[in-house]
Amino acid sequence: MSALAGLVRFDGQDAGAADGEAMMAAMHRYVADDVRTWSGGPAFLGSRIRWITPESVAERMPDGDPGSRIRIAADAILDNRRELFERLQVPPDRRASMTDSELILLAYRRWGREAPAYLIGDFAFMIWDEHRRLLFGARDLFGSRSLYYHCTERRFAFGTTMAPLFALRDTAKRLDEAWLAEFMAIPEMFESTDAGATPYRQVRQVPPGHTIAVSDGRISLRGYGTLEPDRPLRLKSDGEYEEAFRDVLGEAVRCRLRTFREVAATLSGGLDSGAVAGFAARALLQERKTLHAYSSVPTSDFTDWTPGSAAADERPFIQATVRHVGNIAETYLDFEGISPFTEVDEWLDLLETPYKFFENSYWLKGIHEQAGRQGAGILLTGARGNFTVSWGPALDYYALLLKQMKWLRLSRELRLYGANKGIGRRRLLPAIGRLAFPALARHSQQAAENDLPGMLIHPDFAERTGVFARLRSGAGGSAGANPFALRKEKLGSLAAANKNGATATKLSLRYGVWERDPTCDLRVVRFCLAVPVEQYVQGGMDRALIRRATGSVLPDEVRLNQRVRGIQGADWLHRVAPSWPSLTEEVERLCADSAVSGYLHVDRIRAAAAGIGKEPRPELAFHPEMRLLMRSLILYRFIKRFA
Repeated sequence: MSALAGLVRFDGQDAGAADGEAMMAAMHRYVADDVRTWSGGPAFLGSRIRWITPESVAERMPDGDPGSRIRIAADAILDNRRELFERLQVPPDRRASMTDSELILLAYRRWGREAPAYLIGDFAFMIWDEHRRLLFGARDLFGSRSLYYHCTERRFAFGTTMAPLFALRDTAKRLDEAWLAEFMAIPEMFESTDAGATPYRQVRQVPPGHTIAVSDGRISLRGYGTLEPDRPLRLKSDGEYEEAFRDVLGEAVRCRLRTFREVAATLSGGLDSGAVAGFAARALLQERKTLHAYSSVPTSDFTDWTPGSAAADERPFIQATVRHVGNIAETYLDFEGISPFTEVDEWLDLLETPYKFFENSYWLKGIHEQAGRQGAGILLTGARGNFTVSWGPALDYYALLLKQMKWLRLSRELRLYGANKGIGRRRLLPAIGRLAFPALARHSQQAAENDLPGMLIHPDFAERTGVFARLRSGAGGSAGANPFALRKEKLGSLAAANKNGATATKLSLRYGVWERDPTCDLRVVRFCLAVPVEQYVQGGMDRALIRRATGSVLPDEVRLNQRVRGIQGADWLHRVAPSWPSLTEEVERLCADSAVSGYLHVDRIRAAAAGIGKEPRPELAFHPEMRLLMRSLILYRFIKRFA
């Protein structure tokens, strides 16, 4: 793991020491075991290295072969090393000690600008090719590591974070109003439809799954690779699909255990994190290592307000997984005295941008901090599993059967599904009908969708920036209400990848532990997209493939649970309650502040605060008015940094 920075000058001058030193100084807060720089002619490269993998301890980056005049600065862990060793004909005696940055250089020498398409893993890198006078780099397909840049007529500069770019004298922090408008107008978690944009006018980012080439003052960005499988998967039996599932997910997990440090995992009571922890704990047992699992739980004085079909405290399910799997040392963290409100400034400093996921912010940061403190190098998650390994929306599949008039299969599935869920057919059929024929419910759905985006952004600002027209023109409508198309859209979303990658990268740099998600391994994604839909909904079970395939990995109370879903962050408003007077006072200052009144819909914010009252009820945690208030406060503090 490395925090990278560098620049190349176009004006014929050598890279000066002052700029390089300023960029490196701006990254001093990031955890590092080694700090190195290199300069040659117009180019400067710098790296703050955190040793994670066994071979990275010998890494001396920015590294390269002086004879070939190529240097690399990489923030990378590759997961298809064995495949690359064979393709690149690496001698067996060199493989164990070869670093991932060396492998990337070998791939570049063999395949040139096509090299990233051969790499599987989490990576962002930049290569200075002196012979070609070319700076070349890339981000992985899922954008797991961030990479920003700033360009002027005289030079190009890049960094893993934006801090080293702002350390340069000619990089100004100017707010990009088009980005800000989209951030407020988009109700989903991602920030902007422009995958290269940031909140700052002069700073861009390399989009996920793209290469960047800089030569003679010109920048070229190009997409590479695909998530699509070569062909649909057709196996002979359910058992063969289950075995193939275990093979591909098991390999993805094993690849991500490559560290000389401890291995940790986030563990909830669900299928995704449980399956990842199960495969990891068993593989680590062979290495005589223990998996350290961290779980966020509510504070001791919290009263669960969620319905019977939900659970804010998932400990009973987590404990069942720990007992069944074995070789797991679990830690339950209640983060007493910490709330999303108390963490806002730290998150703004960490991310360098505003954010929307405040409900989970305190435990995301807290688990990374705890894992780093206890010596972990890897923190496993199952964050993207909902669209890969545990995908399988039953009602949508039944709607498909209804449209295809496959009555016998539909009748059998509804009987079994109703028994598993404790729901009668009379309740199921209307819901399935609306999914099968969405035109019947389109009017009310559109009315609800059209109301939400306008809540936070000031109408005049929205009109001035043309944000709603821009979002409508860029929507495409390819997925709509189709869950099968939506799945591919979510997995391939560059905007979502930017959000996830920036969060994971910056948490890792701060706390020294690399977040890794086997459910988002490229091989896993392609496998899951190739599997027939009938494998995902079967025998009255949603998410059927993972439930069947993990029979020896997860306990039945977790594996077959279809009645209770965990809700992480359900106690966030309970945590905020002691700070409520301070929060409402800040809302009043926000509404009276001319620096933000042109951006935020202050009348709507006032009405939301008045509607909540003096004592917020914990059950309002996911109410739109509460989300409006918290997001407006986060934006207020961010915008004030420009004032």
